[in-house]
Amino acid sequence: MWFKHLHLYRLHGAPRLAAEDLAAALAERAARSPGGNEARRLGWCPPAGRAGTDLLHELEGHRLLTALRQERLLPASVVREEVEERSADLEAREGRKLRRQEKQGIKEQVLEELLPQAFVRRQRLDLWWDTHRDLIAVNASSRQRAEEVLDLLRDTLGSLKVTPLATRTLPMRAMTQWLTDADSRPADLQLGDQVELKAKGDDGVLRARQVDLDSDEIQQLLEKGRQASKLAMAMEGRLGFVLHDDLALKSLRFDDALIDQANDIEDDGDALVRLEADFLLMAQALREQIEQLVGWLDGEADTAPQPTSP
Repeated sequence: MWFKHLHLYRLHGAPRLAAEDLAAALAERAARSPGGNEARRLGWCPPAGRAGTDLLHELEGHRLLTALRQERLLPASVVREEVEERSADLEAREGRKLRRQEKQGIKEQVLEELLPQAFVRRQRLDLWWDTHRDLIAVNASSRQRAEEVLDLLRDTLGSLKVTPLATRTLPMRAMTQWLTDADSRPADLQLGDQVELKAKGDDGVLRARQVDLDSDEIQQLLEKGRQASKLAMAMEGRLGFVLHDDLALKSLRFDDALIDQANDIEDDGDALVRLEADFLLMAQALREQIEQLVGWLDGEADTAPQPTSP
């Protein structure tokens, strides 16, 4: 249940749906297997997997939803080879070169025939909706995948106004300052051992792992104008993560004390009780740490969409 990555979004004019109404809307967009010629499909599935059937879990204003992304695996090389073979056979039979439009038609025919036979890769993507803070977070490794889940939620609700969570001080500026000046670091901030430094020019990106971020080598790179685009850090005794320059939190590591607290909750082997207990503890901890992180970055920036003129 414990999230690995977070892409954060601010809700604007959030829909005030009762849990039962949201659950009914989710059921209208429930996951189903891709049709024969569908390359991919996205729909809602039970967060508890086979242990439950509910598409929505809501606890103290925290909502948990899970999207199931199904994609047929059809390598481009396989399609290309089949198209080339069929094109060569046709050219040999007719004694002429095929036009581009004809090859495109062959490609479409190949896709139509091979897609139903392709293996399907399934990926679960969790969404946490904090209804008290009008905050949405998607547990996805890339922002593209997170946006796909938001698009599904938008289709489910009919409308959804969200923008990526933003802060008054850009994360890159703050991370660079924290690396450069130890005295500028918040009291509860602990540096990790991973960093990504970008150059202002065309010198590319430098990635370092398992290094002392206060070392002379790192400081010399910063003095030459490099800026931190990723930085491993921890909030003392609570949460560790890698902060990205777009405010994404990757490689989340929850403190042992929180995991122990979750393990101390009696679930009598009930997977649903375990899921909800873990989710509530995680959501409460993440809410606190996100608010603290935003505070370190001088507060949230106003990203509300501006009304259009009539």
